[in-house]
Amino acid sequence: MSYLNFDKTLLVNLERSLSKEILRTNRAGVYNATTLVDCNTRKYHGQLVMPIPELGPDNYVLLSSLDETVIQHGAHFNLGIHKYSDMFLPNGHKYIRQFDCETVTKTTYRVGGVVLTKERLLVSCEPRVLVRYTLVEAGSPATLRFKPFLAFRSTNTLTKANGQANTDMDDCDNGRVNRMYPGFPQLFMQFSKKVIYTHDPQWYKDIEYPKEQERGYEYKEDLMVPGFFEVTMKQGESVIFSAGISEVKSASLKALWTKETGHRIDKTSMFDCLRNAASQFYKRVGDKCYLLAGYPWFRATAREEFFATPSCTLDIDRPEYWEAIIDKTAVPLVERLIGGKAEWLIDGDGNLQGLDEPDALLWLIRAFQKYAHKYTPKQAAEKYGKLCIAIIDLYRKQKHPRAFVHNNNLIWTDGSQRPATWMGAMENGYPITPRTGYIVEINALWYNALRFTAELQRELGKEMAADLMEYQAEIAKDAFVKTFWNGVYLNDYVIDDYANKEVRPNQIWAVSLPYSPLDKHQAKAVVDICTKELLTPRGLRTLSPKSGSYRPVYIGGEQERNRNYHNGPVWPYTIAAYARAYMNVYKYSGLSFMERMLVGFEEEMKELTISTLNELYDGNPPYKGHGGMSYAPSVAAVISVIDTMKRYEQI
Repeated sequence: MSYLNFDKTLLVNLERSLSKEILRTNRAGVYNATTLVDCNTRKYHGQLVMPIPELGPDNYVLLSSLDETVIQHGAHFNLGIHKYSDMFLPNGHKYIRQFDCETVTKTTYRVGGVVLTKERLLVSCEPRVLVRYTLVEAGSPATLRFKPFLAFRSTNTLTKANGQANTDMDDCDNGRVNRMYPGFPQLFMQFSKKVIYTHDPQWYKDIEYPKEQERGYEYKEDLMVPGFFEVTMKQGESVIFSAGISEVKSASLKALWTKETGHRIDKTSMFDCLRNAASQFYKRVGDKCYLLAGYPWFRATAREEFFATPSCTLDIDRPEYWEAIIDKTAVPLVERLIGGKAEWLIDGDGNLQGLDEPDALLWLIRAFQKYAHKYTPKQAAEKYGKLCIAIIDLYRKQKHPRAFVHNNNLIWTDGSQRPATWMGAMENGYPITPRTGYIVEINALWYNALRFTAELQRELGKEMAADLMEYQAEIAKDAFVKTFWNGVYLNDYVIDDYANKEVRPNQIWAVSLPYSPLDKHQAKAVVDICTKELLTPRGLRTLSPKSGSYRPVYIGGEQERNRNYHNGPVWPYTIAAYARAYMNVYKYSGLSFMERMLVGFEEEMKELTISTLNELYDGNPPYKGHGGMSYAPSVAAVISVIDTMKRYEQI
């Protein structure tokens, strides 16, 4: 039995199986997502979902689902399933006997004496989904009927029955092609074996998406089924279905399947799952490459990319993607910004947002620091030393649009009108958590950046410049302690005479970073209060339960969820900083404790989105997951914890 295997007992229980989702990507922004039983529960689900830049920045659902029917001896067994009002039809989940996704997703159906398997994958860097059907057992030949449910819409909208939709299906090699609306690409639906197509266009109305209903959004949709395909198969035979925006030779589909399965990662452990999940965030756009913040609705954002890229590339032995994301894409863009040759808010290509966030460039320096740790400080200095110095100068010379270095050498930023940190939920145009002034993690990152850049200057032989930067760092260190240390732990932010004393996870970075402004007593106090009030099996809560503002459950409509977003729920990405901070304080005695912490994340490999980690979880038991199906910082954080544990074990 594989590491990721689910049996009939779970699969036929819709209350359980519909809560578990699967996600596959092609490293170019295209994805395939649904639930274990192939019942779409989100408007973001679909067999082929892809970016279409000509239409806008959203992703677009072309093929929503593909319903299969087994026909034998005149009896029809429909394997599809959709939610309509208070019922699920046509209940194809009752025929599922097993699901596993050790290599590719594989569903096994039993219908009477027929055993059929369905395997699915996306073609790398091409908008094409392949589905292979194999008739494993059959006393006599069986006919398979396929109904494509077409959407041709943005993931942020739903389609309704209308007279403008083009339902015509033109011929292509062993299949048909359709373009429902002008401006969209054509969708080629082809088979590896000759099929018979029957044209019978019908709207399937009021298909529901329960996840959208929970989130307070419109949740009913009409989908177009233009007709159906039929193919007859005998025992042991396989047929491959392809859906893509270009025509492929049907005779090549079997070879394409073999090629694609040959470089898939076998997911036989938690680390294998995370390694596979990390690679799903890669997105190539022409000659550029980005790390998406997550799926299904995230784009490439600077803070998340710079935080997650080291673990999603270097820590999983994919240095070629570090080079593509950082060296060939991010660094040239930042150099253009610093040189005044690119806009801060509009980066010129629209694929990396948020570079003007006060901490974004400090996270880039932190990424370079991880590179230095992976290789050598000398290599890092040669590649990134000049850029680190230029970034520090940018802040110090007050050229950053949102961060200002005061005379005490701390960074001040205004977060009252526009969010200044990752706690950026909004309501009525204003931040719900208006962290402003001196912000604890930004200044911890700033102190660390000063010290690391001085280290690189020494590697470059610039001793006097390094001495001056270390002197500046000492000024920042003294001011940091004076500003944030309240005698028990660190204030979250300070503005004028007001110090926000809410216990939040942001203070943990002041202990976790390689250069900490805190002494041993202060560092231990921060770790201890985070352990006592914030730690859960999924990471750190965003706010202590002792706070009157504690809202631990991420439920309700958009407004309620935004109010709760950073006021109690757990964000797994905080576990990386916590693990490093804990080990910095407790050294080897903390190793077994952190190993036990990983158990909570291993459980998540079979929950919610299979083999990856969600964006956030409730702050109270049972710590139910919410938000994005797969979130790059969450995945990167746990990879980082595993890497931290390995380093201690090897010493």
